[in-house]
Amino acid sequence: MTAGRAFPERDGNVQPIPGQYERYRIALKGERLPLAFVDLDHFDRNVCYVAETQAATGKTIRVHTKSLRCVEMTRRVFEIGGAAYRGLMTFTVEETAHLAAQGFDDFIIAYPTVQASDLRILADLARGGKNARLMVDSNEHLDALSAAATAAGVTLRACVDIDMSYRPAGLTHLGTRRSPLRTADAAARLVEHARALPGVEIRAVMGYEAHIASLGDAVPGKTLRNAAARALKKRSIGELTPRRGGVVARMRAAGAAIDIVNGGGSGSLRSTGADPCVTEVTAGSAFYAPALFHHYQDVSFTPAAFFALQVVRTPAPSIVTCLGGGYVASGAAGPDKLPVPVYPEGLRLIALEGAGEVQTPLALPHGAPPLRPGDPVIFQHAKAGELAERFDELVLVRGETVIGRARTYRGEGRCFL
Repeated sequence: MTAGRAFPERDGNVQPIPGQYERYRIALKGERLPLAFVDLDHFDRNVCYVAETQAATGKTIRVHTKSLRCVEMTRRVFEIGGAAYRGLMTFTVEETAHLAAQGFDDFIIAYPTVQASDLRILADLARGGKNARLMVDSNEHLDALSAAATAAGVTLRACVDIDMSYRPAGLTHLGTRRSPLRTADAAARLVEHARALPGVEIRAVMGYEAHIASLGDAVPGKTLRNAAARALKKRSIGELTPRRGGVVARMRAAGAAIDIVNGGGSGSLRSTGADPCVTEVTAGSAFYAPALFHHYQDVSFTPAAFFALQVVRTPAPSIVTCLGGGYVASGAAGPDKLPVPVYPEGLRLIALEGAGEVQTPLALPHGAPPLRPGDPVIFQHAKAGELAERFDELVLVRGETVIGRARTYRGEGRCFL
């Protein structure tokens, strides 16, 4: 790479909305930068759209708080979405307790823990009448739950995580590395172990098809890649749907009183909702619609969460430099984890520098209107909730006006991972 070379067009680019930059520029005038903001018109549209994806299935939607990390925005999903939404999928026990204290209930905690302090909190939630189900995938998880439940004199509920990855001919593993449970036999053995333990109930099953929910398959200019992604998804859905149903049936036959079968994510809402075995789907990233969630064939979200940096330098006629901006997403490192400049249209990160901790240079497109020191540049984070770890609040924008502010977990002085 050479200095000054811009990253080429990539998956994260937003389809621009005419006049949007000027509206945001007016709304944010006088605000201290950098800041994070949510376009409430777009956020509410996404909430209603996600609900519509399940209108014909009758499945409810569980809200994944990891993708929001803001109590007020989580509450807003239920206010706008109504009866289509039920329950939360949280990412830690401490986060679950924090949300329970805000009046929320009906939790699935998406990731296992055997830490004593977490299990004590879980017991306290059960003693207080809260309905929380901790993710498990091994005898060790169940043993720890049972010991904590027995010590506290309560019954703790578990949700079993089933591996939904795709393994064609056993040659490769396509999907996340989560649970070791894949077959009906393995799941039934876990149920049998749980039945022999005091204080533990398996009440839910989750099967998350990450390789479907997180894989864009309608990327502009990527015809062959899109076709391959769609073919992969179709074959994987054909394999996992009967397998998930078989696992759940076998678990029930083994004595598990399962009342929830959870599946999917924002990118697989329609295919997961069509599975007759599933009772509910999960959505999170759909509401903010970050850069990695723009290009799907079956679903279409409107970008709603952004951050704004101020222009502070013009090091060359075709380059401006912003203060800050190094908000890089988690996961395997690569250009797709970098934030995306979206307004004004056509700006590109410089390949040699990317998005920096203290400065982010941007290449201007030919014929771009001038940007001067103090002007805002609007970006999107590659992922959803991680943006909230960088800011104490989300500025709430409607049209050309700031109408409120919502504290993030960070703004409440909370850090759960």
